This record gives sequence, C-alpha cells and structure tokens, in this order.
Amino acid sequence: MTQLSRLIAILTLLKSKRILTATELANKFKVSIRTIYRDIKKLIEAGVPIVTIEGKGYTLMDGYTVAPVQFTEKEANALVTAQHLIKKSNDSSFVLDYDEALTKIKSVFRSSILEKSELLNKKIHVFDTRQENIASNSLSEIQLAITNYNYIEINYKKENDTNISFRKIEPYAMYSTQKKWILIAWCYLRLEYRAFRVDRIQHFKILRDTFEDRKFNIQTYFQSSPYDNKKKTRTFTKK
Repeated sequence: MTQLSRLIAILTLLKSKRILTATELANKFKVSIRTIYRDIKKLIEAGVPIVTIEGKGYTLMDGYTVAPVQFTEKEANALVTAQHLIKKSNDSSFVLDYDEALTKIKSVFRSSILEKSELLNKKIHVFDTRQENIASNSLSEIQLAITNYNYIEINYKKENDTNISFRKIEPYAMYSTQKKWILIAWCYLRLEYRAFRVDRIQHFKILRDTFEDRKFNIQTYFQSSPYDNKKKTRTFTKK
C-alpha cells in the first residue's frame, strides 16, 4: 500500500470509527507506530482537523465531513445487509474489497445513521447449510482484466478431473449461479468462447498485453440456442 492510499484509509477509518490509537492503526496497516505518527502529521499539515485525546487516541474534529454525500437510513441498511450476503461469497478478494469500500462509505454517514447501521449489523445473520470447500481469491483481479481488456493466463482444473490445463484467454463477462462465479472468455486452446468456474482456476496471471474487443454480448451468448443455454448453465463445471 502506498503512503497516499494509507493516508486516505486512515482518514476514512477515523471518520467511521471515531477514536483510534496509533497502535491500532499500525496493526491495521502493518507499519510501525512511528510511521503512523508521520502519517497523522501529514494529514494535519494537509488541513485535516485531527484531534489527539490524551489516553484514548486520535479522532476528527466534530462536524468535519470527508465528502458532501449523504445516505438515508434505508440506504445505509441496504449496504450493511449486502455486506452480510457478500461475506458468504467464496472469493476472499471480493469480500475484502467490499469491506474496504464500505469502510470508506461509512465515513460519510451522519452520526445517527452510523450508530443505527452498526446496531443493525449486530442483528443480521445469514445462514447457509450447504458447505463448499473450494474457494477463490481472483475475482477482483479478473474484473479489472475484463474492463481493461487484458489477456489472462490460467491453470484450470475441471470438476472430477485430476489434470490441470494451461489456457490463455480473453476475459469478457461474468455471471453468478448457485453461489459460483463463472467467467466467460475466448479460449485460445479451444478457439471458442468457454465458461470457467472462477474457484477452479488454480493459478492466474494478468498480462500487460491487451486484446481487441470481439464485441461479445452475453445475451446473445445465452440465446444462441435453447439447448446450448441449458447445457451452459447445468454443466459449466466440466468445460
């Protein structure tokens, strides 16, 4: 994490959690307490009204706002509820990125909204009796490759198959079904569009090289044939 990213993160944490010690911040960002002291000094020099409360830690001057955006209580509740649902995702990168985003969003909640959203957070529980041992940690990176048209190299393992195949692909779209994320990509091994379960990608590498957009359309992909559409949905794990 760069210093600028850390400074922004410290600012949002102070707004969303009110009072934080230098030790808490150092542990959060895995840096020394001395580094946190320097970060706090830089924020103060930049005009951020950080107040030191003796024996407690740092906080922001009452009334300071990071951004002019305001959320209603229902909107805040929707974001908190979504967090509980997203935590059931089997992709750790997606969960982490949402948690970080929500922390930043909370920094602009009014005090009353923040208190109620934290109360609701303790009162929401999502249960899922189905167990899934396979997890992934690539969803966030793959999403960037899709929007920036970067090639991806993957090692892919099909369901009930001990072999792992190497593929170079052009990522185009994603969809979720049965709590699994599926990547649709042009596969250079098969020379056609293929569907890959993200949690079955053993290793991946986002290449700097970019590809020319083939104008892929996901609606056309699924509507190409009624039979193919059913096959793509039911047997995606074996492609």
